[in-house]
Amino acid sequence: MRKFLVILLAFLITLTAAVYQRLTGPTHPLRFSYSADSVTYKAKLPRSGNSDVDTRIALKLPVSALATIYFKKYKVSEDYTALTFFPSDENSQETFLPKMPAAAKLEYYLEITDGAKTTTYFKENPIVIRYKDPVPVWVLIPHIITMFLAMLFSNLSGLQAIFRIPAYKRNAAITLALLFLGGLILGPIVQKYAFGAFWTGFPFGYDLTDNKTLIAFVTWLTAFIVNRKQDRPSMVIFASFITIAVFSVPHSLFGSELDYETGKVVTGFIQTILP
Repeated sequence: MRKFLVILLAFLITLTAAVYQRLTGPTHPLRFSYSADSVTYKAKLPRSGNSDVDTRIALKLPVSALATIYFKKYKVSEDYTALTFFPSDENSQETFLPKMPAAAKLEYYLEITDGAKTTTYFKENPIVIRYKDPVPVWVLIPHIITMFLAMLFSNLSGLQAIFRIPAYKRNAAITLALLFLGGLILGPIVQKYAFGAFWTGFPFGYDLTDNKTLIAFVTWLTAFIVNRKQDRPSMVIFASFITIAVFSVPHSLFGSELDYETGKVVTGFIQTILP
């Protein structure tokens, strides 16, 4: 029974962490509420787009309301371009942001006119959308599954080490193998397809997604080595906590970003600290 409860707890921790990371990432759609014709609506505004197609922005709105989106290149001193929404059916309106190169970013805000009242949303803090090249499902799905399993076995081996269940050493080795496959093999392939570079973490850049994967792998490699000839459950517990901590950092934070001035793709952190 104790072994089953440990497995269940590991799964719940992993699921909670995955949902948290998904909802807090800078490319996750932004939820917001707005009103028109005395009705409150909810919508999701995209913060990630593909470089090969225009990005659809859809709002639930009556045809009597007028909606406009204003966009411009991120961190570029230029005027906003206005696009008017058009009806997609009797209860919805839509428009399309133009496709952009991989790692390019646009910032945008909305304006909704309902009768004589005009309301502006996100003008003071525009929404940022980042573009990527399409990633084939044959590498994307295995990457996602493998990283989820790595987190699951990390939590499982950490809990087993806490309760001194001998299987923690075997599952520590599985965690290390999954991190290697999902984070250091499949992850760079995904990034190559999406942004044109296999690796933008240390020592080549400051991409937090790459660096947190590297930190987790090195920590688990250390835990695996020190437990090969003797029992060191404390190191496995430490590696498990480190993994939870680093993977709590939102996915894609300070990721690849196109510098419009130079035309080069750099990590967002570098672009933030350099003039």
